[in-house]
Amino acid sequence: MAITSQQVVSLHYTLRTADGTVLDSSLEREPMDYLHGHDNILAALESALEGCDVGDRKVVNLTPAEGFGERDEGLVQYFGRDAFGPGEINAGMRFQARTPEGQRSVTVLEVGEQQVKVDANHPLAGQALSWEVEVLEVRDATRAELSAGHPLGLDVSHTEIEDKKVPR
Repeated sequence: MAITSQQVVSLHYTLRTADGTVLDSSLEREPMDYLHGHDNILAALESALEGCDVGDRKVVNLTPAEGFGERDEGLVQYFGRDAFGPGEINAGMRFQARTPEGQRSVTVLEVGEQQVKVDANHPLAGQALSWEVEVLEVRDATRAELSAGHPLGLDVSHTEIEDKKVPR
């Protein structure tokens, strides 16, 4: 069965930077499942997987714009130390910040006595990425999965979850 919209796809992947550094891999753990056509994965990766079949292996190279976007130095900002509340703050910590566009993850870059420098870019913004994938399974999504917009897992039979509301 070839990958098309409304299907649950199970795959193994290895994500690398342009220089070959491995950032993540599912090979030592469970495969990744996603609902094709529902924005569960990067659009360019999903597009490249369209039409692939079980057993297909593919390397998908993405530009920064196709991946996590170009870096925007305007998203590197300083905030008063008091905006983070009491407690220890260290470089590398991540927080959720409220912005006019909604919630956004920020990474602490530097901590001073009065100010904290944060970066709201995605950690992989500005990087070309390479996804090496192997398609393991393709199946039609259940009504419950289509309603939820993502796979629900296989810990119960498809018929059991088909007619029940399953919490996200």
